Amino acid sequence: MRFLALLALASVSMFGHHAFSAEFDFNKPLKMRGVVTKVEFINPHSWIHIDVTDDAGKVTSWMIEGGSPNTLFRRGINKDSLPKGTVVMVDGYQAKDGSNRANGRDITLADGKKLFVGGSTPAEQPK
Repeated sequence: MRFLALLALASVSMFGHHAFSAEFDFNKPLKMRGVVTKVEFINPHSWIHIDVTDDAGKVTSWMIEGGSPNTLFRRGINKDSLPKGTVVMVDGYQAKDGSNRANGRDITLADGKKLFVGGSTPAEQPK
């Protein structure tokens, strides 16, 4: 009986995790420039929050999903890599529901350094 309970709990957590195609649209790539407002390293994904200002001066907040914290740590990326106020260029894919969420692939810093933050993107290797 205890085994069945553990199996049921394990299956719930498996279904809680999503694939790229469940939430993001590979046919809607985007590139945006913004300012980092917050970085969250929480499983199963990291989240980079940025404010994007359009040509009219309107600011829109975006959530950029990255790979798992462990994946980013192994790539040398941590919270100190993207301090609040850092200007970044994000390459990623729009959320299917049209919200201000994207799956990030690359983040380019002002000095040209690229950080590959992808986790569940269709192509796992940096460009």
